[in-house]
Amino acid sequence: MSTPSCYDVLDVDPTAATDEIREAWWSAISDLTPADRRFRLYNQAAEVLLDDERRAAHDAELAAGPDPGPDPEPDTDVAPRVVQPNPGPARSVPTWLIVGLAVLVAASVGVAAYLFSQPSEGAVEEATGTARAAAERAAVPLLSYDHRSLDADQQAAHEVVTSGYRSDYDDLFELIRENAPATRTAVDVEVVSSAIVRAGADRTEILLFVNRPTTNKATTEPVVYKDQVTLTMQQVDDEWLVDDLETSPIAP
Repeated sequence: MSTPSCYDVLDVDPTAATDEIREAWWSAISDLTPADRRFRLYNQAAEVLLDDERRAAHDAELAAGPDPGPDPEPDTDVAPRVVQPNPGPARSVPTWLIVGLAVLVAASVGVAAYLFSQPSEGAVEEATGTARAAAERAAVPLLSYDHRSLDADQQAAHEVVTSGYRSDYDDLFELIRENAPATRTAVDVEVVSSAIVRAGADRTEILLFVNRPTTNKATTEPVVYKDQVTLTMQQVDDEWLVDDLETSPIAP
């Protein structure tokens, strides 16, 4: 029996658009807890299909079809023909060949040293897990605010962003400053689930689904908005910080 593809796991067509895949993923995990085995399965499928390069590789693998398996065993009933080697006259090894082999050996040692110095798959996985946890923590101060404490809210967000992204964030926060006091808006944030979109040893993208209970002067009962947020996390020294932010609403 063949292994289900990522499309099978999320129950979408191979031609499904990115938004359709995200909606299928959200629907699949919305009632699950991280401890559920299916939660990890759905996240793994989404990680592949929401990354253009990994999705293309997955499609190519599906198009290639299943592995035909090993070549058939040779017929053991036929005795193999034994060919005696002809040693021929002894020949000396040319000097240029010895030098060429020495260069190849040296190059091989250099490549091996380079590969050894690169982060292992386990190291990347560990770093990505740390970045994912940092993204979930950073989403709260980054996306929540209260019209009564805007200075403190902005400072809290500065603690979780890189110095390069801070000015971009401040530009966005100025819009909040212009509107929140008049509308008396307060926004809380709850991270519902997350998944890795693109993994790296020192830079990775994390997709978050968040709920944003929001109140203002028009309503004292919170209206819960659902957003999908992509945070680009950058490792700065020993800390993972937000270096970019993209958000789009799912539903009110």
